[in-house]
Amino acid sequence: MMEYTYSLILFFTVIICFIASFDKRIGFNRHFGAFIKAAILVAIPFIAWDIYFTASNVWWFNTDYTLGITIAGLPLEEMLFFIFIPFSCVFTYYSIDKYYKWDSLSALNNILVFVSVIVLSLVALLNTDKLYTLVTAVATILTLLYLHFVVRAVWITKASLVFTILMLGFFPVNGILTGTGIESPIVNYNPKEFLGIRMLTIPVEDAVYGYTQFLLVLYFFKKNQIKQNA
Repeated sequence: MMEYTYSLILFFTVIICFIASFDKRIGFNRHFGAFIKAAILVAIPFIAWDIYFTASNVWWFNTDYTLGITIAGLPLEEMLFFIFIPFSCVFTYYSIDKYYKWDSLSALNNILVFVSVIVLSLVALLNTDKLYTLVTAVATILTLLYLHFVVRAVWITKASLVFTILMLGFFPVNGILTGTGIESPIVNYNPKEFLGIRMLTIPVEDAVYGYTQFLLVLYFFKKNQIKQNA
């Protein structure tokens, strides 16, 4: 059963959201196409990032917990991660946004982006020797700057609040992947390449990495929705 661990994590992460998406009160199933296009578009650079970091020994996988199918050095489950996890995240945002608009939160976008960019810039400048920390910080900075100043996304703070709520699911999912409750981690990290600050067993960079992925998938999802409704 050990070899099904990563698969089961993905299954239980997505199954409730997938079933609920067909609820007529939510109707997220009508936007599957918009989501798939967005998730695949964002997955391409993230998977390339993943492949490079795995090849560079920034992190590696314990294949005892996977099906044993690898593509470009990554377990199949790791590839699916970039579809399944964003599905649950975007579904949650969509469902909350359907009933709670929270439009007033857009007033906080300037503060959120300014503070985040300053903090992440300092982290990057002080840790140029730590590849995971540096790349994650830079990717998040560029994402926030693009969304705020180029496309003028008004939903950044709203999405950030939803991501904070999603952390309730992030901890058990990433916790198991990084070793919580199992004999050894599924994903292992080179201690030279990240800050070493962990939330339980989870490197803090993982949360920032997930946040950036979520923002990008959500942006392209919204963009595809507009095309779909045009």
